[in-house]
Formats: sequence, structure tokens, C-alpha cells
Amino acid sequence: MKTISLSGSLRADVGSTNAKAVRLAGHVPCVVYGGKDQKFFQVDLRHIEKCLTTPEVYCFNLDIAGEKRSAIVQEVQFHPITDAITHVDFLEVDAKKAIRIGLPFKIVGNSEGVKAGGKLVKGLRKIKVEGFLENIPDTIEVDVTALNIGNSVKIKDLKLDNVKLLDGPNVVVARVEMTRAAAAAAAEAAKTASTPPKKKK
Repeated sequence: MKTISLSGSLRADVGSTNAKAVRLAGHVPCVVYGGKDQKFFQVDLRHIEKCLTTPEVYCFNLDIAGEKRSAIVQEVQFHPITDAITHVDFLEVDAKKAIRIGLPFKIVGNSEGVKAGGKLVKGLRKIKVEGFLENIPDTIEVDVTALNIGNSVKIKDLKLDNVKLLDGPNVVVARVEMTRAAAAAAAEAAKTASTPPKKKK
């Protein structure tokens, strides 16, 4: 898993008034928990925004007023109207302990079903896994090359080394659906195949 260094400063006050002032100053209120104690801090919006507006996941090397902690993002809160980041929860992690996290996945290959006019649809946004930090990949590749219309890739079809897949084995990761155009083409092909050739006079 990729790591990113992020520096922050402690918040003396954790009330809503202080949080509003933090945001107006161009920072984001944060909290890290899961370790020996929780810390309330703030980080520069510009430094964290680019990390949270991407499907990728990271392990953050936090520097909170000189105190080092490793953490992953547990929850991000957004403004209901502007979509601005309003708060971030970090979960402290230990390299010696397994963690659970949702990983993005990348579709690879040109599906046979899509070539035939079908539509590729994702069944999940992220795939839940459990493992040690050193074994967790940046992303999961899902090969759809062999998928025909009506076929799917399920969790049980994926293979990851030293990482446990937490979603149910029959959960669909990606599938190829029939489209109107593909259905019309199939119907026309069936009609043509069933029509006997005209006899020559």
C-alpha cells in the first residue's frame, strides 16, 4: 500500500465553533483513534484534499505536532451542498496487526460481451480485504476479457496472496449486461438463421 506523509497541528478546542474557524482558515479538522489515545488535530486542506478525491487508498504517516503515527482513513465527512471536506477520521494502524480496508479495483481486458454490444457494469465500488499492511496491494486487477453477455466476475474468482477477501464469495464484482442494441442484434441473427434460403427458379 502506498504511504503519504501528512503533518498537522493539535487542536486546543474540539467544539463546533472551533471547527468552523479551522475550516475558514483553510484547514480540515481531524481525529486519529484506535491506538493508545485519540488526538484531535488539523491539516492543511490543500495537502489532504488530493489524497481523498481519488479512488486510491493510502497509509498516512502522520506527524501531529512532532508525534508520529501511522493511520488509514476511516471516514470522510463532506458538506451536503458544496461537497467540501469538513472532517476526517483516521484509524491508527500497527504493522504487526492485520487491518480491514476497502480497496479500489481496476478493470483490465476487453470483454467479449462488450465487443458483442453488451454493457460492463461494476457491482462494487471497493473490495473489502483483511491483511497486514505490507501485503495489501494498492489496487486489485479484475480481468474481464473472457466475460460474455450475462457472465460475471465474483469475489470467489479473485486470487490475492496473503490477503483475505471479506465480501461474500458470490458477490458480483463486475458483469456484462444485455443492452437493447445487443438484444436486437441477437434477435435479428436468430431470425436470419431460422429463415430458409429461397429456392432458385
